[in-house]
Amino acid sequence: MNEKEHYSAAQMALHWAVAVLVAAQFLFNAPISEAWRAMAGGLPVAFNPLILAHVAGGLLILALVVWRLVLRWRRGAPPPPANEPALLRLAAQVAHWSLYGLLVAMAVSGMAAWFGRIGPAAQAHGTIKIALLALIGLHVLAVVFHHVVLKNPILYRMIGGAKD
Repeated sequence: MNEKEHYSAAQMALHWAVAVLVAAQFLFNAPISEAWRAMAGGLPVAFNPLILAHVAGGLLILALVVWRLVLRWRRGAPPPPANEPALLRLAAQVAHWSLYGLLVAMAVSGMAAWFGRIGPAAQAHGTIKIALLALIGLHVLAVVFHHVVLKNPILYRMIGGAKD
């Protein structure tokens, strides 16, 4: 597989790092949710390393997404598979840019809520979370569809290696 058929090593590493961090944010969000409820109720919030991890994780996700966008602007993305219908190409473009947008919106709304104590930002953060989960699910299903049904090498573009 030549360089133009897959993402760069940096792009792949950033993709998987963001995926792991986003999964961790969803799995370990109870402490930050409890802290927000306490803060919104005027109660003190005791230090909890998982709260710090959530805040730091959100900031790190934002930084990695920005880095990924810079790399995509500089290097581009592999072309769509030859057997991909035009409507799927459009859907892929919309989905990918929506993922970037939702990841940035999650980080910005989380920062506004936590650091600015802005209630509507916290509400937006919760709404964006649902949309992001749905889009991640669609993203995973699309990869499976491409791999199993269309039998194109789209999966290998993000994991490296050649298609067997």
